[in-house]
Amino acid sequence: MHICFLAPANSIHTVRWVNSLVNRNHKLTLLTMHPPEEHEIDSRIDIILLPFRAPLGYYLNSVKAKKIISELKPDILNTHYASGYGTLSRFINYKPTLLSVWGSDVYDFPYESTSKQKILVKNLRAADRLASTSHVMKKQTEKFSPKGMKIEVTPFGVDMNRFKPSSKEKANNQITIGMIKALESKYGPEYLIKGVHLLIERLKKEYKYKIVDQIKLLIVGKGSQLKELQDLVTEYQMDEIVTFTGAVPHTEVPAYLHKIDIYCAPSTLDSESFGVAIVEASASGLPVIVSNVGGLPEVVKDKETGFVVEPKNAEEISEKLYDLVNDEALRERLGKQGRIFSESLYDWEENVSIMESIYKDMTSIKE
Repeated sequence: MHICFLAPANSIHTVRWVNSLVNRNHKLTLLTMHPPEEHEIDSRIDIILLPFRAPLGYYLNSVKAKKIISELKPDILNTHYASGYGTLSRFINYKPTLLSVWGSDVYDFPYESTSKQKILVKNLRAADRLASTSHVMKKQTEKFSPKGMKIEVTPFGVDMNRFKPSSKEKANNQITIGMIKALESKYGPEYLIKGVHLLIERLKKEYKYKIVDQIKLLIVGKGSQLKELQDLVTEYQMDEIVTFTGAVPHTEVPAYLHKIDIYCAPSTLDSESFGVAIVEASASGLPVIVSNVGGLPEVVKDKETGFVVEPKNAEEISEKLYDLVNDEALRERLGKQGRIFSESLYDWEENVSIMESIYKDMTSIKE
């Protein structure tokens, strides 16, 4: 099958989809206005860079893109991101088109202005079928899509061979709490830092200094909040136990997860459409603590694979951390169940098969 992606080539999400599909012997063309960056795209994929950059490119590239698509005649066009690329896709007007929504395009974009909401509605209506990575985002998309339009759920899972529990024994004298995410307010890193501070204060009051001495905090990622977060750590006198690594390549994420004992995702916005970072942590055998926003609760079984807490609530994060740092058996049990849960629903190869079956159904191409 010849599959054409209309999507940002600088996104790990796009790269993972196209690389996996080309490995299944499909012909892949990636039409983009965002050049590839640090993520390696398989050399078998034909990358076509459109002349105009976003945001005007979503309009100015329409004639060029339509000509390219009409010459390529792919079996299907899979457009990713319903606002920007979705607008360009509407102008291309190719049949069949599967439009995959990502998150902010249906959670944020339509509420920024009436005109943007109208654009989104038109873009969704122009597609032949829609796809969402989570059930909660499917419900959000239904608010703007035509009644009765089919919306497929296509989870964005993880490679279970790469993300798996560490085979090495962790140091007994250390309990590392961590998060791997951009250092931006929407991901709530300040609430994790405050939560750890409250945890340590409580442990000291209870004279549990042995546990206090074991606690470390590992924050992986870069972003505009770095200086603010570093200042907060200094204010709480936590400099000796907190490590900021900066950004790391996605290929190194499994190794960093192996340094962590408890994974936290204290996000604050409902536009967190799907918690792939949480799935990666669960697949690695880690207990997780996540905020009750967007699609995050969908990838966690509360009290079975981790804990779901209210957003912007450092006190509740602290309480769940307290339970976990005091109970190694609890950490191990939640981590093991997290691995089983992630394998059952978010095995990447199974997720790619779901997407493949949708393509075949839309094109009437049989096995």
